[in-house]
Amino acid sequence: MTSFNLLSEPIRKYIRDKGWESLRPIQEAAIQRILSTENNYVLISRTASGKTEAAFLPILSRTDFKGEGVKVLYISPLIALINDQFRRVEELCEYLDISVTKWHGEASKSQKHKLLKNPNGIVLITPESLEAMFVNKPYNVKHLFASLEYVVIDEIHSFLGSDRGVQLQSILSRLQKINKTRFKTIALSATVSDSNQYLELKNFLGDIENTKIIRDTNPKPINAVFRYFEGSGAELPLELLKDLYIQVRNSKSLIFPNARGRVEEVAVKLRKISDKVGGHQNYFSHHSSVDKEVREYVEFFAKNNKYENFSIACTSTLELGIDIGSVDQVVQIDATHSIASLIQRVGRSGRRDDRASNLFLYTTNRWTLLQSVACWLLYDKKYIEPVSLNEKPYDILLHQILSMIKGSSGMSNENLLSELHHNCAFKNISENEIEEIIAFLVEKDLLEQLGSELILGIEGEKIVNNREFYSVFQTENLFKVSHKGNKVGEIPLTIQIREDENIYLSARIWKIVAIDLKSKKIEVTPAKDGKKPMFEGNGANIADKIREKMLEVLVSKKQYDFLDEPSQDIISEMQKEFSVFDFSDIIKERPLLSTNRKLIFYSFAGSKVNRTLKLIFDALEIQNMYSDLDSSFEINASWEEFILKLKNIESFDINFDIILSNIVEDKPEILDFSKFGKFLPLKFQTEILKNSYYDYPKSNDFLKHLSIIPNL
Repeated sequence: MTSFNLLSEPIRKYIRDKGWESLRPIQEAAIQRILSTENNYVLISRTASGKTEAAFLPILSRTDFKGEGVKVLYISPLIALINDQFRRVEELCEYLDISVTKWHGEASKSQKHKLLKNPNGIVLITPESLEAMFVNKPYNVKHLFASLEYVVIDEIHSFLGSDRGVQLQSILSRLQKINKTRFKTIALSATVSDSNQYLELKNFLGDIENTKIIRDTNPKPINAVFRYFEGSGAELPLELLKDLYIQVRNSKSLIFPNARGRVEEVAVKLRKISDKVGGHQNYFSHHSSVDKEVREYVEFFAKNNKYENFSIACTSTLELGIDIGSVDQVVQIDATHSIASLIQRVGRSGRRDDRASNLFLYTTNRWTLLQSVACWLLYDKKYIEPVSLNEKPYDILLHQILSMIKGSSGMSNENLLSELHHNCAFKNISENEIEEIIAFLVEKDLLEQLGSELILGIEGEKIVNNREFYSVFQTENLFKVSHKGNKVGEIPLTIQIREDENIYLSARIWKIVAIDLKSKKIEVTPAKDGKKPMFEGNGANIADKIREKMLEVLVSKKQYDFLDEPSQDIISEMQKEFSVFDFSDIIKERPLLSTNRKLIFYSFAGSKVNRTLKLIFDALEIQNMYSDLDSSFEINASWEEFILKLKNIESFDINFDIILSNIVEDKPEILDFSKFGKFLPLKFQTEILKNSYYDYPKSNDFLKHLSIIPNL
């Protein structure tokens, strides 16, 4: 029997009414498997390949919605994605008379109340909203979700390896506990690494044996063009912007710089160029600091505009699966930090009718050019970085302890330990460690011990009752920017933010009229020139494989036909510079450049290894300056001294845990990336830093097998 015939008649009618000529490959496979088994499934297929329908068509055909309770829970990383998917799922459910409810901070309260009176159908929610329900109204969790049959997790790759992912794992375990039967999980993604047979992914869903992978490997044609413009200083080269304008003026384009400030610079300057030559005004910015209503307008305009051209400069806010309609091309300015991100961005163009994706990669620095080439070559080989899972997420454990105790209005030690023991998110954390953390929380008044009962302490109440508690990711301290009562966006209060200064925000130029420090508000008025705002942001982790590929490009002496002439000239020049090194095994060998003035060691290692190497060199009393851009260490020592210390490294007593412990004590702000880490004992803070920011085992192995190649 065909997949189409396996579906229920209302679903078949929906497909006929939509005029689908056939089902997509991922849909064919998913329908057959989901309808015939009790397994969890991960559907992996390129963007715009119909994954959402691949999940919901069989789920809706199979599920009996007549009983009490919500039957399907859809979990998304973004509110915007929920709003987008709501329209698609609601249209489908109209054929079955099934209700669909959005549940997040911006959703209709009346619809929520209606659902609570009569729990049924499908709910679309974020992890944070689900967490808030567990904390504040746990009876609603059981009332709504005790009869769940399916949980659908969209863009699951965005959760893997993150604190937010651990939180979601924990929530799913807690959700399973209150469920009458085992619900099945369907996860969706375009970018999941197949290393280690998807073990990390299966572990995430908590059931290795009953989790299966369905993958559509059909490639999508991509047209890629590289452009190089040498940059100097904080602003993009004018020639790059002029070239970019010519490239995007007659198309529908997404432009991905790598920072919010750069996004604003691109949007504003493209519009200024367009003004001068009498072009269109449809140049927008889209990132987390742009006002929500402005972002929604940009999304609406892009999706519903069929005839006018536009360009949206954006961050990863438009990297995930929000449907913004037909996009002709994607532009990346300087290298992406990961192959996964490149895949997501490339997939934003050519979504309709299986057209080819068009990608333009602009670079402004020779090392970002080299990284872009390496990423592209790895992308072409279908490589995706493997997920680095946090085996012992002590900070999220602390968060979930507070959440459970608040939601239960107190718990016995025994029940709390039992619940944590059976929670797959914390399976690698020992009972002794959990008890040590609980004792510390009692000592610090985050918890209070009343006989065998644990309740929230005074300090714990302060944390849990804060509206920021439900999210485990760190949020910035931002000021609201408004013009005549209309919100423009949010920016951090930096040294550039003062009255009479001009800034870019929401693709416009503004003059700062007044700053209210108490209310954290900034009043602005339109202006004619200004500067991009300075946003905070942690440096991204570059994978080892990307850096290794960069070295391979330098050593290979190959010419790449996808590069424009200036790009090829730069790569050839770099290859010539590195030709002074005689490589025979680039897996183990690394160059050491010695000149009259300085000594430079190129590790070509990932960011976590490089940070660790920096600490090891410091411990060896090797004075050094590290640059993440080119993965280099400028060494203030003689060639002989540096080599000798590396050769005899095992004779040095390097206690990495003590080094990190001292760092945490001296610079507690280094743990700012961990929202709840600061509430843990020092030894656990050290472990978080070690696992999240450094990689001592891999670094030690790197040095153990390292062979230094000097310049000839």
